[in-house]
Amino acid sequence: MGVKVSVIVSVRNPGAAADAGIRSVLEQSLPPDEYEVIFVDDGSAEPFAARLDALAASRPNVRVLHLEPTGSPMRGRNMGIAAAKGEYVYLLDQGDRLEPDALARMYARAVATEADVLLGRLVREESGPQTAFGINRDRADILRDRLLTQLTPHKLFRRRFLADHDLRFPEPGGALAECAFVLRAYLSAKVIAILADRVCCHVAARARPSDDPETIAEEVRALLDVVDEHTVPGKLRDRVYAHWLRVAVLRPFTTRRFLTSSQNRGVLFTTLRELVLERFPPHLDSHLPVHLRAVAALLRAGRLDELCLLAGTSRGVRMRAELHGARWDDGVLTLTLGAEIVDADGSPMRFARSRDGRLFWRPPVNAPILPPDLADVSDAVARARLSVHVRHAETGVTYALPATGGVTLLRDSDPDARREDGVDDTVRVRLEGEARLDPCTAALGHPLPRGLWEIHVRAHGGAYRASARLGAAEDAIDCVGTVTEYPRRLVMPCWTRNGELAVCVEPRSYAESIALVSQGVSITRRRGHLFVVVPVPYVPPSGGPAVELVLRSRSREVAVPALAEPGIPGRMTGQLIAKVPVRRLPAEDCLRPGRWSPSLRVDGREVDLRFTLEMSLLNRVRLRSATLPAAPAPSGSSRARRVWRRAALR
Repeated sequence: MGVKVSVIVSVRNPGAAADAGIRSVLEQSLPPDEYEVIFVDDGSAEPFAARLDALAASRPNVRVLHLEPTGSPMRGRNMGIAAAKGEYVYLLDQGDRLEPDALARMYARAVATEADVLLGRLVREESGPQTAFGINRDRADILRDRLLTQLTPHKLFRRRFLADHDLRFPEPGGALAECAFVLRAYLSAKVIAILADRVCCHVAARARPSDDPETIAEEVRALLDVVDEHTVPGKLRDRVYAHWLRVAVLRPFTTRRFLTSSQNRGVLFTTLRELVLERFPPHLDSHLPVHLRAVAALLRAGRLDELCLLAGTSRGVRMRAELHGARWDDGVLTLTLGAEIVDADGSPMRFARSRDGRLFWRPPVNAPILPPDLADVSDAVARARLSVHVRHAETGVTYALPATGGVTLLRDSDPDARREDGVDDTVRVRLEGEARLDPCTAALGHPLPRGLWEIHVRAHGGAYRASARLGAAEDAIDCVGTVTEYPRRLVMPCWTRNGELAVCVEPRSYAESIALVSQGVSITRRRGHLFVVVPVPYVPPSGGPAVELVLRSRSREVAVPALAEPGIPGRMTGQLIAKVPVRRLPAEDCLRPGRWSPSLRVDGREVDLRFTLEMSLLNRVRLRSATLPAAPAPSGSSRARRVWRRAALR
């Protein structure tokens, strides 16, 4: 049987960073005679180059191409493709890592779908959820499946397809050289398939591309020439053009660098304004988010000062997401959520509402930037929705959760809100919804792997798209764990060290399961003792092992038994109660003035808990959380601040 897949790995003095990636391509489940690995070495120093030669000498399916250094992987990729023998080729960078069965799965899927290009599910260190991998696709669409968000070369390409269309990477290539290659492949392919239900490749963090305005403009022109060559005027061309207008041309005007460097600001403005006037007609602006429509309008009008003002006042706009409740329904965790876009100062974003009910974006600068038809966000708000996904804290793997909900318009109660001609009032747009997490099927029909899964929320529609982690309203979450039917595992909601919602699948120990919810601790002083009550999310049928609460302060240690008792129905399955002696004067095995760090000791092993105790010289004991949410406490009344602090300790 011939070679099924040729893996082409671009390397240049990677050091130890390439070790995991090299092992991953050498230890594939495909038999060695069914795939080959071609290392394309861009002038590495002798130690690493010799190591590659040693690998090739010991493995018949490994080859090495040594090149003169160019500083770019593009020439090496072209030479690797030309030397490949496989039916398909897969491109990797140093530091990337394949799953053990990735080549076998991708090849089988590509053959079954007769794909020219196949996208296997990626995990990127520096990015969030990737909507292109929401579902397996036999026939993927560039627009519907958001393939323009997947323009790195980590794909399976049919080698004959590349040859027939003379697809090569530009040499030496710039920041958008990979994008140009992949975009040309998308537009030339008869069949593009997606393998979404299994992770195939972990993509390492990549170097930041050049942001020289003249280089960007030149490469964008080349990309648009590719689009013109492979499309006809219409929806597809307009949407692809709008994508590059958004990510390569307008986005730089929203960055901190644009605001802080006056010299680079002028060059950027002049160069990209010329590009916009030349290649991006105004009718494309309707495909942009409304704040980028304003950037495009100011850029075309040559209004640099107002563009700087818009960028400055828009920075810090974000989404604030809240958890209102969490409950288990037949083994499915149901989360009740709310979210709202807020300005940099934390105040809710407001939209103008006309007398006929249409909603309009109100720019943060006091200038008529957009005509009414482009400022109208009524349809976008009507389509607004919440999307929720889980992300593995260690691997970065993400999966979308089913979510439902809708939009609520809240009439503005601010008496100082601006009123304009034709505007009846101003409103806030609030998103409400529910998300359901089934631990047995959340990984695209498969059980969630073991570990800590963070909960992330995104808002789509209206004036902005934004994402956030989940904070909590008071009493929003219980810490009850549940045991899934198949496979049988403990799954429990908890708080991360940053005070944000997560779900732990199969904690490593009984003590760890308690530590994850230990922010819910409470203390009571009574008759010379401190009673420390720690919630227990799940009590084994046996009642659990013997547990000690250990408190340490510098070189001192106090250890007392922690006894399990029934918990609060619907709130926690159990609680550990430890009775700690308290003395103002020095005494053995007693709490004394100082800061005490707690842990649980079970079977001789200890796990740190997420709170601390502080005892003052006046014999007063205070409870402090070791973890607080990243967001600052809101301004306002002292009562509001107290509510926020209590929520942070949950």
